[in-house]
Amino acid sequence: MDLALWISAWVLAGVALVGGVSKSFVPKEKLAAVHGGGWTEGVGARSIKALGVLELLAAVGLVLPGLLGRVAVLVPVTAGCWVLLMVGAMVTHGRRREFGFVGLNLAYLALAAFIAWGRFGPESFPG
Repeated sequence: MDLALWISAWVLAGVALVGGVSKSFVPKEKLAAVHGGGWTEGVGARSIKALGVLELLAAVGLVLPGLLGRVAVLVPVTAGCWVLLMVGAMVTHGRRREFGFVGLNLAYLALAAFIAWGRFGPESFPG
């Protein structure tokens, strides 16, 4: 199970890294032009960048504390925060009737919930 949790954390960290880089460094107009970028309508550029920074922090928080064995409780805490972020993403895409993205966000939510459950519970990191 430990291996499944590590793989899940790395996959989700990759998703967070890609999303974080694009939201942090790609101009709002270019984000809006890509498939699924319509959610940026009515959202300020600073808010988009703030989401990007949160995603970059999540990418780090999902793997680095566990790798270093320092403050490893941040891994399941980060995964729990990702669950909340995905609920927001699902609501946003649901309002726009982008149900494919709702499903994708649900998959990311499930992965994050698995990590949070596993790292808070049966496969928690040593003290």
